[in-house]
Amino acid sequence: MKRTKYIFLLASLIIAAAGCNDDFLEEKRDLTGTNEEVFQEPQLASGYVDYIYGLFSPANNGIPNVQSQSNAENGAFNTAWTQTTDEMSGENDWNKVWPSIAYTQNHAVKYFGQAVGTSIANNTWTRMKQINIFLTSIDKYSLTDAVKDPLKGQMYFWRAYQYFELVKLYGGVPLVLEPANPILDGNTSSKIQRSSTDATISQIVADLDQAIKLLPAKWPASDWGRITSGAAAALKGRVLLTYASPQFNRADDRVRWQKAYDANLAAKTLLDANGFGLYNVGGTANGTAWANMFLAEGYANTEAIWTTGFNTVASGNSQRNNGWEQAIRPKDIGGGGSVVPTKQIVDAFPMKDGKMPGSSIYTYDAVKIYKNRDPRFAKTFIWNGALYPYNGASANRAWTYTWKSASSATKYDKSTEKAATATGFYLCKASNTAAAITNGSFSISGTDYIEIRYAEVLLNLAESAAGIDKVTDGLGYIQQVRARAGVENKDGMYGLSGIASRDQAFGAVINERKVEFAYENKRFWDLRRWLLFNNDFGTCTRLGQTPIDGMRRQGYYFSARNSNGTDYVHTSADPFVKPASGSAPLIDRDATTYPAGVANADAYVDYIYDNYLKVSVKDDVDPTTGWKFKWYNEYYFFGINSSVLNTSSYLNQTIGWNSLTGNGTFDPLK
Repeated sequence: MKRTKYIFLLASLIIAAAGCNDDFLEEKRDLTGTNEEVFQEPQLASGYVDYIYGLFSPANNGIPNVQSQSNAENGAFNTAWTQTTDEMSGENDWNKVWPSIAYTQNHAVKYFGQAVGTSIANNTWTRMKQINIFLTSIDKYSLTDAVKDPLKGQMYFWRAYQYFELVKLYGGVPLVLEPANPILDGNTSSKIQRSSTDATISQIVADLDQAIKLLPAKWPASDWGRITSGAAAALKGRVLLTYASPQFNRADDRVRWQKAYDANLAAKTLLDANGFGLYNVGGTANGTAWANMFLAEGYANTEAIWTTGFNTVASGNSQRNNGWEQAIRPKDIGGGGSVVPTKQIVDAFPMKDGKMPGSSIYTYDAVKIYKNRDPRFAKTFIWNGALYPYNGASANRAWTYTWKSASSATKYDKSTEKAATATGFYLCKASNTAAAITNGSFSISGTDYIEIRYAEVLLNLAESAAGIDKVTDGLGYIQQVRARAGVENKDGMYGLSGIASRDQAFGAVINERKVEFAYENKRFWDLRRWLLFNNDFGTCTRLGQTPIDGMRRQGYYFSARNSNGTDYVHTSADPFVKPASGSAPLIDRDATTYPAGVANADAYVDYIYDNYLKVSVKDDVDPTTGWKFKWYNEYYFFGINSSVLNTSSYLNQTIGWNSLTGNGTFDPLK
């Protein structure tokens, strides 16, 4: 069992463990101040910082791989941003048709904030206020610099992160560096107008520079999971890369690309000097190290730059289980089956020489889709018949095929599962083969989530290198990522030969991120910062990308067929399951005696595909027939929702959005 990662305990537990009196908690409830004692006792001050970690952390059984806080107004996490990409299907407020773009509608994201009230609530400006209270108070008291500096460094990091989450969505926002109430009408001093985007980015960078200066490169092993100087440097690289990207940088200002390059190179240099790097335990063969990385803990996991920790505590206030395992496992063995990959993402993975089908030396098999693919394919997806082991079932295979009933000549309406996967594939990325079914599900999982990996630092550096015309250098960083993943080097460049121009290099980075970071909560932000939801800005053409606007996310049917190629039709009998007496209608999927020429279980699955399965496109994973993904360019910079403007009408609305006082005037590109 994992140790309990204390940074995710509720503040009351941490403070109580440190011997705090009740005053701290009382003041936390009314938000009016903080007892001086908090800033005089190292344990209490550390407990305050840990409390802030908790405000930004997913709840127990959250699924951070696809969840984000920044589409909610109250600190809740949900999957809306991932669903607003080609990674997940389904309709939400940001991919459907609206009569018009209006600040009164839900598509005006509510994350901008709520008025700070008299009771504690986990929302944008409450978090900011609590951080500012600490930063403006801690130096007034007698703690030594050795104690204070790392605590302040963590708080500067969290303030920068909070502002970055805001600026990604809206551009510039009010810069509040004191513990004030920035969006409460009736208090003249709190009416702080939106700062320019450039000023907001500058403040984020300044806070991160402070964090880099004050934080250790590594904490003691008992404090693993806290923010380090390397994590702050990596976030700075991410921030400046975002600001250099077309969402913010329509004029392609090379100075911004240079700043992004410098920041990401500095992050890599700092991390390298302190033992971080691509995780490679287990070797590159078959993507072994790449898969092992998601389960490795502590500083042994050199890849983990910023980690959200979970534990296997089964109940109580300290319980912080990762809901990812339960969400991706099939329903027929106790999983949720709620997060499944689309055809678009499955098809995005190259062949094992790093080339896409058609340009690879390997022939793409349209039936056995899983053959000869990039090693990350088998470590990300589970297909029909693939091994998907768990505790006590090391030989478990995920069977997810369909067939037609006698009453339906056109629809595959029968399935081997209780509830078949909607897309024909499951996810296994970051899954633990030793995961146990506890109380009927896989809910007690302690697998950590890595928010920033070393691979991201390399790909951020690759992209910014392309931005300053260092194309060869940029491609070299992508090659490092591919080499660790086990991609074959048949062309001397791990499949990247033929890429010569700046835009081709940008496209190569986006394609690599789509594969390397699939289902790691990165895709939405990449699409937005490169204006890739549609081709209105020409970026899809420039980078060779398929627009998301107008898309129907799809899946695959794996359907049973007779040996003569016709569809298998039966009201109930599973074609590949042997009944208590007699033979399976077509072939026994669990047989241990194989046909001539078939040597093992994996080859037997191939045999079933070759002789008894048909693969076709499944087009019903998105809503009703005819529904298509709809993107509005106003979403590249969201407007302030009426929930804020009704009480804070003085705030300038974003251009392209309306408000109480007329059309928006705030330009997020300045």
